[in-house]
Amino acid sequence: MVWLQKTIGKSVTIEGTGLHTGEPAVMTLAPAPVNTGIVFEVAGPDGQVRIPALVENAVPRSRMNRATSLEKDGVRITTVEHILAALHGMGVTNCLIRLEGNEPPISGCASALVYVDLIDKAGIEAQGLPALSYRITRPRMWREDRIEISVEPADSFLISFHIDYEDAAIGVQQATFEIRPEVFRREIAPARTFALMKDVAALQDMGLVKGGSLGNALVFEDGKLVGGQQLRFPDECVRHKILDLLGDLALLGMPIQGHVKARFAGHDANVEFTRMLAKSERSLPRIYPPRNPVGWDIGSILATMPHRYPFLLVDRITELEPGRRVVGLKNVTINEPFFQGHFPGHPIMPAVLIIEAMAQTGGVLLLSSVEDPRGKLVYFSGIDGARFRRPVTPGDQLRFELEMTKLRGPMCKMHGTAYVESDKVAEADLMSAIVDS
Repeated sequence: MVWLQKTIGKSVTIEGTGLHTGEPAVMTLAPAPVNTGIVFEVAGPDGQVRIPALVENAVPRSRMNRATSLEKDGVRITTVEHILAALHGMGVTNCLIRLEGNEPPISGCASALVYVDLIDKAGIEAQGLPALSYRITRPRMWREDRIEISVEPADSFLISFHIDYEDAAIGVQQATFEIRPEVFRREIAPARTFALMKDVAALQDMGLVKGGSLGNALVFEDGKLVGGQQLRFPDECVRHKILDLLGDLALLGMPIQGHVKARFAGHDANVEFTRMLAKSERSLPRIYPPRNPVGWDIGSILATMPHRYPFLLVDRITELEPGRRVVGLKNVTINEPFFQGHFPGHPIMPAVLIIEAMAQTGGVLLLSSVEDPRGKLVYFSGIDGARFRRPVTPGDQLRFELEMTKLRGPMCKMHGTAYVESDKVAEADLMSAIVDS
């Protein structure tokens, strides 16, 4: 499974108060280049400080386990989990978060919904490169007393959570969701933070929840919801725990392909579990995709395209503008199986395979427009104006340049040109469609 790097389309700003500090705050989300990640920018004693949203910068063992904090160069910011969950849940991998104050503001309710609305206002732009991702290949577990967080291999990113509260209005709740933008927006982002009334006074004595109220958070007492609020979901509490866990997992700095399962966990456990994953990730050799990708390598292509040996005919994607243009490479060697019969003693790449390689390059462009390309195939529906200018022989490197000329639903038309160095060797107009396999 491949995640594309994405950023927001324009800068957007929100004002409000911090959930725990109660202090006024202003937060601006700004576009960021590829390979930036999520980075906070906040005023420090000697100027602006940039704090990457990575678990290496997480403050261990936050007070009362009620928020996740980051710290760098003597500057600390807190309650970052909701904005991180919103960006991660909506698929944004690169964003600069300019923060005036030391806590992201809430406005209306203590959930991630206001941040999703902010991201929708900014728009999301694919940046044409695969995001570094963490694929779980074996089960892992973190445990402390009754708290457990584990992860196991899966085809996508899923989170399961189990909670058990003594207050009957919450009780036992459990839920599982696949983390995709439309699921996050509809099922997870609206879930609000919650507390038991008996804990509120203690939190206030610790200087926390100064910005919380019965109007923006859920408070339970004696089996009832206090303050006239209505639940948005019968299991809203466990959904908010999934939201918090997603925000803390975002500190890994990359999407996860795997199924994360948590029982009774809070921010401390979430962060320590993420820290465990980050340490194991650094100890593993990573070849595909590269740490700072400048193109699509073969691993990313294999994760997107269904073709396999001997019929995968594109080795690398060097440029991709989603919905517009793609450039790919095919290295032609004497080891190609078709040279055994085309022709013995005079090896020439069949023209039909040049067109096939061109079409596969265009298929990467087309499938990259689909949120989840698993189970999808690209079918030819037409070839027009095919021309072949010169033979392609072993030792050549084919460069395919394709431009999208029409895209309507699953159907598209592209104009493709093939080059060897500066020589045009072939061109054609290709019509294709995305179908379920």
